[in-house]
Amino acid sequence: MGFSRAELERFRDATVPDLLPEPLRLLFVGINPSLWTAATGAHFARPGNRFHPALHRAGITDTLIDAADGYTESDRAQLTGRGIGITNICPRATARADELTREELRAGARRLDRLVVEHAPRVVAVLGITAYRTAFEAPRAVTGRQESPWPGAALFVAPNPSGLNAHASLDDLAEAYREIATAAGVGGN
Repeated sequence: MGFSRAELERFRDATVPDLLPEPLRLLFVGINPSLWTAATGAHFARPGNRFHPALHRAGITDTLIDAADGYTESDRAQLTGRGIGITNICPRATARADELTREELRAGARRLDRLVVEHAPRVVAVLGITAYRTAFEAPRAVTGRQESPWPGAALFVAPNPSGLNAHASLDDLAEAYREIATAAGVGGN
């Protein structure tokens, strides 16, 4: 499946339902859905996004999920069966994360707080240091384990898997995700 620019633009400001299995062991938090993700309804679906390849390389998923056309039942089961959930700081789809405002990111942190309190994951992993710094008003934060505001839930920040993020290789992402998954008890060995 492919999309023209005009087709993708129809999904601007759309939302994608969170993936929230019970029990929720590990909650990955993206910045916001891409237009491609909104079009397919599958998180991190844009071709070139390295989220699913990094999960597989880290040993978190048994097979490489190709979400470009949406999730298959098997893809969804592979994630939810391990207790892996996915949400976003900001729910609205944009072409680029830099289209979000500071206020949207801060509101997203409050939304995430409610979600974590309600679903009680063991680990929360925010994928994107710049968005994390703004959303959580932590301008000096670095990637890795953070002080968690949620009792019983560890908090990590890892590099964003977007293909636009040239600062992190696929191996870097896999290493970070493996550490996060191990802390959550969902594999990554």
